[in-house]
Amino acid sequence: MKAKITLIAMLILLSYGTKSKAQEMSSNHSIKQQTVLLINAHLTYSGLSEGKLNKAFYEKAKAFFLSQNFKVLETKIEGGYNIEDEVDKHMQANIIVLQTPVNWENAPWIYKKYVDDVFTNAMKSQKFLTGDGRSATEPSKQYGRGGKMQGKKFLLSATWNAPKESFNNPKNQLWRGKSADDALFNIDANYLFVGFEVLPGYFCYDVFHNKNIKEDLENYPAYLKKVLKIK
Repeated sequence: MKAKITLIAMLILLSYGTKSKAQEMSSNHSIKQQTVLLINAHLTYSGLSEGKLNKAFYEKAKAFFLSQNFKVLETKIEGGYNIEDEVDKHMQANIIVLQTPVNWENAPWIYKKYVDDVFTNAMKSQKFLTGDGRSATEPSKQYGRGGKMQGKKFLLSATWNAPKESFNNPKNQLWRGKSADDALFNIDANYLFVGFEVLPGYFCYDVFHNKNIKEDLENYPAYLKKVLKIK
């Protein structure tokens, strides 16, 4: 009798465990796969800037997101792009990561053209935004709050010749206390304008002197995991 009761109890526990496992698998399958769009804004200057460093950061990010089961969309601006395809990629992506060198204190000019092309097209189609956010009937509504891309995140990763010490330093005559994020805020502003959440940027400094490149590359995946709150 005891043996029979024990057998029944074991079968019940086994059945419960199998059911729980099936529920867990079903729950995992129901979670929608996240999508990231990686954009490489490097512009080649032969003999001076070949793009190897920005490619290394780009590939490091790509490997990280693939390891986290993200769908990865890619755009290498210098190689050309279709404007409507880029709008569609932005619509699909949960996260946008821009990888760029800092040329004369900004992204290369091809990135500005890319933004003008893509965001203007998406403004005309009203896919990214409807108006600039202001309302004649509700004066409290602010300029720059008309975006439709809420729930998406934007992260800037940039390589600088400038040393880290030149930022957040009121005595520095160029940046006058600004952070690296402040210095490139015009890039972030495009995404804020259409509703993205902008995350703190990841920066590799003093690249011509090659001081911390290896460590910055190694630390990049951990930074992405932390700032994106991926477990």
